Amino acid sequence: MLVRGASTVHYADRIYEVKKQALIFSNPLVPYKWDQACEELKGVYCIFNPSFILDFGQIHEYEVFQPNGTHIFELSEEEADELQKLFDKMEAEFNSEYKYKYDVLRNQIFELIHFGMKLQPTSQQQIQRGNAALRIASIFLELLERQFPIDESHSSIQLRTPTQFADQLNMHVNHLNRAVKEMTGKTTSQLISERLLQESKILLKQSDWNVSEIAYSLAFTEVTHFNNFFKKHSTMSPTQFRKSMH
Repeated sequence: MLVRGASTVHYADRIYEVKKQALIFSNPLVPYKWDQACEELKGVYCIFNPSFILDFGQIHEYEVFQPNGTHIFELSEEEADELQKLFDKMEAEFNSEYKYKYDVLRNQIFELIHFGMKLQPTSQQQIQRGNAALRIASIFLELLERQFPIDESHSSIQLRTPTQFADQLNMHVNHLNRAVKEMTGKTTSQLISERLLQESKILLKQSDWNVSEIAYSLAFTEVTHFNNFFKKHSTMSPTQFRKSMH
């Protein structure tokens, strides 16, 4: 997105001050918090999913979409005006009747991405380190929570081990575990287990899925693993728990 106006952006373990205008790239798995520092923030944005550009490149490999990459680029007036024109062209293309307009839009998205990546990285003076442990723990909890509730498509959650979360955040699992323990007093594994148990109880109580469907949706490879997990944390089997709710 192209943003005009002063603001403070918090992401990962960073705090960034936007002075006048900036080009910003965001990834759904990296939570953001905005503090407005002026009367009015203006801007324009483009949202797309990975499948839209599936055959055009590996989007997740670009630094601007990685948790530890540079996401925010302060712009000169000239750069902001140039990008505004590109966004205007994208909007006009989107509203056109041209048969191959989505191919044009894909090219324009890459033009935006490469425009950002060609800009010089922001100086270290502009990026302040926040409380790293707090930010890491917050991101972990947000990533965990974003996987729920599980919808009717019976899709399986993607992240359920500390290592998977650490990989997603491009950090060593020990670093993640230390930060989470420091801020919450619980281990990463404990928090994951608590959330899985909470969701399994919701599904047993409110859905008509059978136990194996619930196990699959929570990424248990075997129903017996799910049964053992549930018994360990709630003293009864999933079936017994479901019966007790009726």
